[in-house]
Amino acid sequence: MILAVLKMIGCLALLMFGMKTMSEGLQKLTGGHLRAVLGTMTKHRVGGLLTGTFVTAAVQSSTATTVMTVSFVNAGLLTLKQAIPVIMGANIGTTATAWIMSIFGFQFNMSSFVWPFFGLGIALSYVHKSSVKSFGEFVFGFAFMFLGLTTLRENAVAMDLSHNQAIIDFFSSTGGWGIFSTLLFLLLGGILTMCVQSSAAIMAITLILCSSGVLPIYQGIALVMGENIGTTVTSNLAALSASTQARRAALAHMLFNVFGVVWVLIIFHPFVNMVCHVVGFDPNFVPQTEEEIAHASVRVTYALSGFHTAFNLCNVMLLIWFIKPMEKLICKIIKEKEDGEDFSIKFIRGGLMSTAELSLFEARKEINLYAERTLKMFRFVPDLLKMKNEEEFTKLFERIEKYERISDSLEIEIGGYLNKVSEGHLSPESKTSMQCMLREISEIESIGDACYNMAHVLNRKFKLGEDFTEEQYSRIDSMMKLCDQAMEQMLNVIEDKPHTKASHTLKLEYEINDYRKMLKELNINDINAQRYSYQLGVHYMDMVNDCEKLGDYVVNVVEAHVNHRLLGT
Repeated sequence: MILAVLKMIGCLALLMFGMKTMSEGLQKLTGGHLRAVLGTMTKHRVGGLLTGTFVTAAVQSSTATTVMTVSFVNAGLLTLKQAIPVIMGANIGTTATAWIMSIFGFQFNMSSFVWPFFGLGIALSYVHKSSVKSFGEFVFGFAFMFLGLTTLRENAVAMDLSHNQAIIDFFSSTGGWGIFSTLLFLLLGGILTMCVQSSAAIMAITLILCSSGVLPIYQGIALVMGENIGTTVTSNLAALSASTQARRAALAHMLFNVFGVVWVLIIFHPFVNMVCHVVGFDPNFVPQTEEEIAHASVRVTYALSGFHTAFNLCNVMLLIWFIKPMEKLICKIIKEKEDGEDFSIKFIRGGLMSTAELSLFEARKEINLYAERTLKMFRFVPDLLKMKNEEEFTKLFERIEKYERISDSLEIEIGGYLNKVSEGHLSPESKTSMQCMLREISEIESIGDACYNMAHVLNRKFKLGEDFTEEQYSRIDSMMKLCDQAMEQMLNVIEDKPHTKASHTLKLEYEINDYRKMLKELNINDINAQRYSYQLGVHYMDMVNDCEKLGDYVVNVVEAHVNHRLLGT
């Protein structure tokens, strides 16, 4: 018995691995296109609903769709009002998994058909083209999923669960508890889904138990309802430390499913009987012959899948008209935090990471924000340069110091996140993209160091009681304006704004270099002419040199982003 249970666990693990591999393969193959669809097809609630449905059905993962949607909300590309229909559609799309398992896993014996798919998958993996390799990964996942499902079913048959008196007695005793029986299995489904972290896996177990005749249809459907709530609890727990918009999107998902469970519980038996009637299954029929048993075992899986689809479709039809009130309610429950100056990460959270491919999009947005905040840090330096009051000077200098420390920690956090992403399955293009991102954050951190070095030079000068000449102030100001333009161009490039050329940044860097050479010669002449002290000249050139270094770092960021193509290096 223990060995049989262990075999069941192994089969379940194989099923989950297959689904994960399928999802990752499809996301590598179509990830960019899916993100584009999400960004353009969500302006109307119906478009958002259909988009969420088809994207989820394609990648076989509602979590993946939710993560992409949250990414767009965080990035300001989607409003919460636009995201809610997508999340609703994701709930409908995820029901496709149950139908696939019901039709192919129970209607047909797939054990003989999976082996050619393994052969096809291995053949495709040797093809050099990355898209073909990704398709091969999908084929492997498909084969593993059905191998896990068929072996899971075979082991359940071998265990002869329909004649296990202990199990039969348990389900029979709980079946007589009425509404408490439904609530018990609903709770059990939610807990199991939270533990396994896969609603599809628990759905597969439910299908197996019901098809074997051990689990009555009503308890099985209660498990399905629990699975719907369990999968939302997981996302809400993961979103606890995430941004406000991420938590709102996760809460929208939970409210949607909880509302659906509540109204279904009110009309539970009539609704279930209606679904069973549609798919041709009689919950009260007791099969006698082997043919009747075989027919009932297939039809009961259709009833479970049909309920899953009907539940989510009806829920959508009820709530699709109340998106605006839902948005207001969610915003009241989760209030917006004040955006302080703490450089805290906003987009990337380990708990929300779904697959490696999708996580790169999260990292991209975080890097863009990192660069924006570093530009803000740089713009403190011209203010510090002009300050004469000691108290105000000290306050702003300490502010820059704080920014520099947190900038260092940001590099570590983003870099650590990217390293975690690298442990997943990435396409060759995504691997290249990740390496470029790692270089970007390193160079952005160097920009922060250059800003701090400038502030440190000004602090030393301030303590010595020396002051630049009007000419020196004017020249430093001109140099900083060139650096500011270069950083603005850098932001436009890494954010992929239209009509932005990387060559413009390179041109500004040339101007910075030429201006620095000129200022170096003028400084020597001015010192020789005794227009100011040698020490003041050192501070002056330190500022100029740090500006020149900043320009180099800016170009390095741009080069990393465009992967050395646009700059011709």
